[in-house]
Amino acid sequence: MRVGIPRETTEGERRVALVPETVGKLAAAQGFELVVELGAGDAASFPDDAYVEAGATVGDPWETDCVVKVRKPSAEERGRLHSSQVLIGFLEPLSDQAGVEALAAAGVTAFALESVPRITRAQAMDALSSQATVGGYKAALLAAEHLPRFFPMLMTAAGTVPPAKVLVIGAGVAGLQAIATARRLGAVTTGFDVRPAVREQIESLGAKWLDLGVTGAEAEGGYARELTAEEMQAQQQALEGRIADFDAVITTAAVPGRPAPTIIPAATVAAMRPGSVIVDLAADTGGNCELTEPGEIVVREGVTLVGTTNLPSTMPYHASMLYSRNVQALLLHLAPEGELTLDWSDEITSGACVAGKKEGAPA
Repeated sequence: MRVGIPRETTEGERRVALVPETVGKLAAAQGFELVVELGAGDAASFPDDAYVEAGATVGDPWETDCVVKVRKPSAEERGRLHSSQVLIGFLEPLSDQAGVEALAAAGVTAFALESVPRITRAQAMDALSSQATVGGYKAALLAAEHLPRFFPMLMTAAGTVPPAKVLVIGAGVAGLQAIATARRLGAVTTGFDVRPAVREQIESLGAKWLDLGVTGAEAEGGYARELTAEEMQAQQQALEGRIADFDAVITTAAVPGRPAPTIIPAATVAAMRPGSVIVDLAADTGGNCELTEPGEIVVREGVTLVGTTNLPSTMPYHASMLYSRNVQALLLHLAPEGELTLDWSDEITSGACVAGKKEGAPA
């Protein structure tokens, strides 16, 4: 199988789908040839020479059997794909149905990494989790950067400086990483999630549990179920009474394929101390804070709201490395020894395929 690695063209995207480390492993495996586009890894600090040394050739990645990307292809890139070709990447099947239909119409067999089932056997392919790890880590750094005070307690000749108080809302992969990072930076950290089952995970990281008296069930795939209107109202009222106690708040709540739930209303922001910070990890899908402006860092009511989008791309080296390992795992699953073998009865193959699935395959 010839695998193509194109340069990402989405504005601001600095990651690359395969890095020299995984290219070398695939090249060493029987049956894989890797073709990388000139400069594909430059933005992530992976030069062309490193790919060549790993066993790839520099050329046209679109004239291959399988194209691996980070972001969904643009209209121009879809035009370069051809029938019977395989495409792997974050394809946004829940929010870009038209793009998926265009891939199907072109005869492309497309696998969306966000559709990989969250089962034990597919953990190595879980790109959502690997990229959430990067996002959670960077969110804590952004909170520390924009907060006009120290995170850790400092004992100096000029006196003692108390530690910052950080609240992380949402204890999925990103939230837990944000909690762990904030703790390493020395902040007094508290976590909250509508799933009471994650309380033990939060406390195992040395953080406190914020009990607002509002809980929701865990939905399929390990995501939090979106709260009902009554639960949302109760949560917002509870947050208004508690959130002013914190110097920095990191929000991570997301619902796949839908706009992010608004869990911090404007009234809550107004109740926070001047100089406080909100880092909204859900800014990509609208934001968890009512005043978040996706893609912007703004000050409202004296509070800095960080709505930076695509946080994994701001740390492209390790984000690409982790993503590349997810892609490698999926490639080896779909094409053992370089020969494409699509078993539609397999939960991973069928579940990840969003275009070109054969008739009779499980939905």
